[in-house]
This record gives sequence, C-alpha cells and structure tokens, in this order.
Amino acid sequence: MEQSKRKQLLKLIESDCRLSMEEYAVMLGEDEVIVSAEIKRLEEEKIICGYRALIDWDKVEDDWIEALVEVQTIPKGEEGYREIAERVRKFPEVKSFFFVSGGFDFILLLQGRNIKEISKFISTNLASIPDVSGTQTHFLLDKYKEWGIDMYQDDSDPRIQVSP
Repeated sequence: MEQSKRKQLLKLIESDCRLSMEEYAVMLGEDEVIVSAEIKRLEEEKIICGYRALIDWDKVEDDWIEALVEVQTIPKGEEGYREIAERVRKFPEVKSFFFVSGGFDFILLLQGRNIKEISKFISTNLASIPDVSGTQTHFLLDKYKEWGIDMYQDDSDPRIQVSP
C-alpha cells in the first residue's frame, strides 16, 4: 500500500477502530484483502499498538480519581532514565507515562479509587525508588476534552428560537 493511503488508513483507524475491513477498503478505494494485510503488517510492526475505547468513567463509577504526577529524578544519563521507566511503567495504576523536558523528568497519569489510594501509591511505589528526588501531584477535577474527543458535547440547537 502506498504511503499516503497508509497514513489515511491510520487516521481512519485512529478516528474509529470499530469499522469493518470492508468499510476501510471502500473509504480508501482499495481491495479489502490489501487493507486487511496492511493492518496486519502495521500491528506486527507495532505501528498500531492497540485498540481502545474512550470511556467516561465519571458517569459509571463514584469511586474514581485520576492524577497527573510529575516526577523529578537524580540525573544519571539515559540509562538511569530507562531504569526508572522500566520500574514505573509496570505498575497497573500507571495508565500513561511520559519522559518530558522541563522542571520534571516524567509525567504519569495514575488512576485509583480515591485520593488516599493515589497518595499511598506515590509514597510506597514512587518515593521508594532511590533515584526519585521529588514528585508533584495534580488531581484531575474534570475533563473537557480527551484524545481529541469533546467530553461535553453540546446537543442543544444553535438556531435562534423565533416565536410567531
């Protein structure tokens, strides 16, 4: 599959991964067999890393909280960062984990049942890592947009109401 169609396919999958091979093929003007083979290749090469639905858990669970945690470490070069990353990314509470520039070295997205659970995770699992020199925690209070999806879509009619 040519590069431009491959990028188009990836954007379609990213936008809605529930479409069928037939639907992707029609949208791309390609044969279904070619699209299916290309998706399989992209999965094997880890270009497509997984498929996921975006759930608004606040509408489902009462005991639910998320926090962004900035983590500062003692500089030890690239290998030092990798060692910390190997250790931290394996915790199931860590939903997203990024190496960043700025005043902190890493940013984590944690999920837990309450503030106490998140705090315990930070003090027990993060602070106990010898090369972690500090953390700063930001609890998420509300989400307005996530992964490009507006979490507060306004379904009201934007037209001005006119009375007879």
